[in-house]
Amino acid sequence: MLANQIAAYDRLRLQCPVAHSDFLGYSILRHEDVLTVLGDHESFSNAVSARLTVPNGMDPPHHTIFRQVNDRYFTPGVMERFEPVCRSIAAELIDALPRGQKLNFSEIFAEIYPLRGQSSFLGWPADLEEQLRRWTIRNLVATGEQNHTAMKQIAIEFDGYIRQLLSDRRRAGENAPKDLTTSLMNEQVYDRKMTDEELVSLLRNWTVGELSTISASVGILANLLSQASDLWPRLRSNPRLVDAFTDEVLRSHAPLVSNRRVTTKDVEISGVRIPAGERVSIMWASANRDESVFGDPDDILLDRDPSLNLLFGAGIHNCPGAPLARLELRVLIEELILRVDRLVPIENDPPVRAHFPGSGFSKLPLIIW
Repeated sequence: MLANQIAAYDRLRLQCPVAHSDFLGYSILRHEDVLTVLGDHESFSNAVSARLTVPNGMDPPHHTIFRQVNDRYFTPGVMERFEPVCRSIAAELIDALPRGQKLNFSEIFAEIYPLRGQSSFLGWPADLEEQLRRWTIRNLVATGEQNHTAMKQIAIEFDGYIRQLLSDRRRAGENAPKDLTTSLMNEQVYDRKMTDEELVSLLRNWTVGELSTISASVGILANLLSQASDLWPRLRSNPRLVDAFTDEVLRSHAPLVSNRRVTTKDVEISGVRIPAGERVSIMWASANRDESVFGDPDDILLDRDPSLNLLFGAGIHNCPGAPLARLELRVLIEELILRVDRLVPIENDPPVRAHFPGSGFSKLPLIIW
């Protein structure tokens, strides 16, 4: 299971479409069943955490109000203004990669690119990047071990970073940076300004979700490009395929393994009765590989129906940062195929897959030419 969780979900899906464990509760593994859960937010609540989680840990009507605030920061106009900055970050990091020598792409690039992008998007200082990188790694380890004491301490530490950023801007007053974080501090809900607790939660949701999943996505995409040499010239000659390529590769190897729900009443999924108040895990890493929908889940087909792909979820709780994630990944691939001749795997040093709750690769040895 730990060596290749994706393969383990494949086996489990065929044997038991709804599995139960103390760790994940009821795991929903089939595409059709996941869509049932996503389409019924009244029976499958997102309010699963004891901590305030804005907006995706909320149910309507509160979710609706905070999601409206969230979505104002991910409009096409905001993405268009950020794209040149994002492209400059990608180009600079790619050009700095050593050529012709073995490197761990996960550590030297995949962990850095989303940090640099997220900090620039939100207007955060560069000296916070390394702290956030280390924090993300420790958070994944503590979550995987279910070390609740460590998880609580790590959460408090992250909240401290954000509270400091908010405090700095308040002290600066009119001289505060004109960035998205400052703008967010002026947002209103329920005819009042958002509280610090709400601001911290929303920024935590953006940052934690973005850093780990984009890092995993970058490694997954790079690994596939190093293995499938035929795709490199195809993408280079037709960059319009980049979005389809990205979605399809990340369908096959999910950068985000699962999300949680809790049942508000007794429900039945694929003949399995789930009592009210039970934890439910939506297994993206299984549903997006369902053979009944996608055939051979490892086939990378760039002409699939995009509506079948649950990469960014579906329904009212679809990924709140999806436009930024799509932009970062598209720009990355466009710049990579422009600036790099090829990525070469190391025959005697294979990639090491990340363990749950992470995905992608904890180690990705490559040579860049």
